[in-house]
Amino acid sequence: VISLDCYNFLITNHGIIMIFFFLMPILIGGFGNYLIPLIGGLSDLNLPRLNALSAWLLVPSIVFLLISMCLGAGIGWTFYPPLSSSLFSSGSGVDFLMFSLHLAGVSSIFSSINFICTLYSVFMTNIFSR
Repeated sequence: VISLDCYNFLITNHGIIMIFFFLMPILIGGFGNYLIPLIGGLSDLNLPRLNALSAWLLVPSIVFLLISMCLGAGIGWTFYPPLSSSLFSSGSGVDFLMFSLHLAGVSSIFSSINFICTLYSVFMTNIFSR
């Protein structure tokens, strides 16, 4: 039997990991990398290095998340502002958690930029080829 604090900690981190490091990368990166070239009739996306950067940014993001778990960022999955302030959560666990989620967001932004550039080039190629 575990304590209530440990249970809340485990459930919170499970939710964060599943949403930000499993669901979003699979939906955005996985399906996007597979379906967008199919839509445009391409073999790959237009910016492969940006695509690789967006994938590799998830690795340090997960590392920072694990560091925040070790430092104890017990703010809940809603990141409720009074609990995430320095008054209620001492230490740098919250800072590492927020930085981790920012890196995951930058990874999603890079993937989105790549998808937009690829679709734009396919659209412009189809317009000017007529």
